[in-house]
Amino acid sequence: MPSSAATGGSELVRPPPPYSSASAIVGGTVTGHHILQIDGYSYTKEKLPNGKFILSRLFKVGDHQWQLSYFPNGQSSDYADRICVYLVLAAAAAGHAKEQPVKARATFSLLNRAGKPVPSYTCDVGMHDFAVGGSGFGYGLFKRDVGHVRDDGFAIRCDVTVVMELRTEDRTTPLVEVPPPDLHRHLGGLLESGDGADVTFHVAGEEVPAHRYILAARSPVFKAELFGQMKESSSSNTIVKVDDMEAEVFRALLAFIYTDALPETKTKANQEDELVIAQHLLVAADRYGMERLKLLCEEKVVEYIDRGSVATLMALAEQHHCQALKEACFRFLESKETLNAVMATDGFLHLMQSCPSLVKDLVFRVADRHFQ
Repeated sequence: MPSSAATGGSELVRPPPPYSSASAIVGGTVTGHHILQIDGYSYTKEKLPNGKFILSRLFKVGDHQWQLSYFPNGQSSDYADRICVYLVLAAAAAGHAKEQPVKARATFSLLNRAGKPVPSYTCDVGMHDFAVGGSGFGYGLFKRDVGHVRDDGFAIRCDVTVVMELRTEDRTTPLVEVPPPDLHRHLGGLLESGDGADVTFHVAGEEVPAHRYILAARSPVFKAELFGQMKESSSSNTIVKVDDMEAEVFRALLAFIYTDALPETKTKANQEDELVIAQHLLVAADRYGMERLKLLCEEKVVEYIDRGSVATLMALAEQHHCQALKEACFRFLESKETLNAVMATDGFLHLMQSCPSLVKDLVFRVADRHFQ
């Protein structure tokens, strides 16, 4: 069969295949980290005596599976006055020889309230050979040093650096470079410019233009509102009044609808402001049937549970059917010391009045744990 074809008297020549290629032999290290959050430290101290531990969830660094073992009363009698955390190798990477140890370095850091490592409570345990089933290598924090952490909880970060085996990689440049999707950027620009907007929302004294078809495609509530009773409207630009919502929150809601991402705050808000915005956005997401946004806000709010906020967040969870947030609040209150402190707050008194069934659930849970 000929390698070329004739079309209209001229010969069509096919280009030769791309013979150029590239590869690399790669060594070096891979680094990752895992944060172990301890909620209800007093309760863990009661349940796990000296020498007893509980393992963290699995995490991966360098294709190996790792875990942290947490000893609230020390790893042995010599460390009974300390909290110990050890890095252990749970499973080696596929293809790694069983008899060959994994070389890795671990650095443990106590985190402050802002989630940053405290230099005076940071320890590098050095490079070691880790084996599956071994006790690992770790860090001991004196119990007296956790007195400054908030609400009977603290967090320890473990940075892991793994020495990788030599491997080969394909470095051939593809003939066609396809850029990543950028629909979210274009739709975000459309919202920002307001070009072609056919609906205007009046929110807290501000006018916010938008596009009804985009809103209807993303929210069943907007669809019913804009194409239900208003579908017969001949107006080219519908006016909709939004009550009981701040303009900043509504704009954040629209930004998510157009880009499927939480908007970045333009100003550096403190933690309290971030919590308030996340709560309001959660309420807005529930109001407009935006389930993914609601879950993202729920995930964000969980990070701010403390003695001052837990009662308010429990009420929020109950009113807007946030099961994960409710469970996180219940777990936070498992410590007797924390529960007693929260029960003395005005927020808990309001919770008893506004959500008595929720408080009843909490009482039953505490009782079940007490009699286990």
